Amino acid sequence: MHSLQFSVPLLPTSRFKRHSVRCASDRQQLFNRIAPVYDNLNDLLSLGQHRIWKRMAVSWSGAKTGDSLLDLCCGSGDLTFLMSEKAGADGKVIGLDFSKEQLSIASSRQYLLSKACYNNIEWVEGDALDLPFSNGYFDAITMGYGLRNVVDKRRAMQEMFRVLKPDSRVSILDFNKSMQPFTALFQEWMIDNVVVPTATVYGLAKEYQYLKTSIDEFLTGKELEKLALDAGFSYARHYEIGGGLMGNLVAAR
Repeated sequence: MHSLQFSVPLLPTSRFKRHSVRCASDRQQLFNRIAPVYDNLNDLLSLGQHRIWKRMAVSWSGAKTGDSLLDLCCGSGDLTFLMSEKAGADGKVIGLDFSKEQLSIASSRQYLLSKACYNNIEWVEGDALDLPFSNGYFDAITMGYGLRNVVDKRRAMQEMFRVLKPDSRVSILDFNKSMQPFTALFQEWMIDNVVVPTATVYGLAKEYQYLKTSIDEFLTGKELEKLALDAGFSYARHYEIGGGLMGNLVAAR
């Protein structure tokens, strides 16, 4: 486990490309604020399980050696680094996010981890609703805890479909909006009694209170499958993982 963001100097934002970002500014500001403690909170709140879920998401994407890959809403880069290991030295990985603070941390981690394959990563500040890439550019796409936060989920799915090569897959990991009463109640209890109190220690209670609302307003697994099919994907299946607390949508073009 690498919890580097408390001790490393952030690298200049010139280390990643910047494109115009059209999004809800309040959400962008929120992710900039939580960036310094984001990874540590993920480890604490999931007891490290989020790393297993992310490996599952990358596996479902079908990413392989030599591929051109996209990690959308990449945050501090956990999924991006896993995708980089799949692509290898002959591949190319782009980590895109709308938070320059998260990208600075991701770039710093890339520099300090100094793993040879991580040289294939490029960081891009951009908008999930207006991807700065040509049609059919990527062999696989991952998106971790991002779709729930975009202001136009239909548009985001259409953009992923557009930049994905035929017969390739997108793998989208996020909280699961469970239709099972017990799971939904337990998820709500966890947010109220574990997530928010833990975030309070870091002075981020207000920032993490949005979780409950964002999950309530999110789509169910069946609705996510329909969203993907409506965007043009030929196949879509949503898997419940983490005891039903998390979900992963896999869609093939």
